[in-house]
Amino acid sequence: MGISAGRHPKAARDVGGTLLAATRLDRWAVTAIALEIFLGIGAIGGGLALMAGPHGEVLPLPVSALDGSPLSDYFLPGAILFTILGTGPLGAAILAWRRPVAPMLTVAMGGALLVWLVVQIAIIGYSNDPPLQAGYFVLGVVLTAVGVKWVRALPLETASQPHRTTHR
Repeated sequence: MGISAGRHPKAARDVGGTLLAATRLDRWAVTAIALEIFLGIGAIGGGLALMAGPHGEVLPLPVSALDGSPLSDYFLPGAILFTILGTGPLGAAILAWRRPVAPMLTVAMGGALLVWLVVQIAIIGYSNDPPLQAGYFVLGVVLTAVGVKWVRALPLETASQPHRTTHR
């Protein structure tokens, strides 16, 4: 039996109108959401800036840093930054409230950030002025670690849940 809709007029409902159980987020979820929002906003801003000025018009990045790479300007890196490291973490943060896959998305976003930085440093080199690469590397490690902790904190299947076996 479900909860009466009339007794909970402001409660969240799914597409079919079924009342959803209130979800209390644990500390790993809250931390992951905060880090993902921080990463997403920064990556959207950086991605838009690179796409708007792919030759260094918005961000003072020399196109000569791309010499020897398959890139002629910063538009594609900006699009990747915007799409994967911008909208990806924001989507993962939104899903944290209602989807069990959210902890794995947090691990994936941390890993994606680390891969992005490794590729970036391999192509244009390391820069400590300003120390954005180092700061985002730390963010990637922390985000990945929070995701792993969150996955480990999830409850295991309990004996009360049905276990299905196939007999042939």
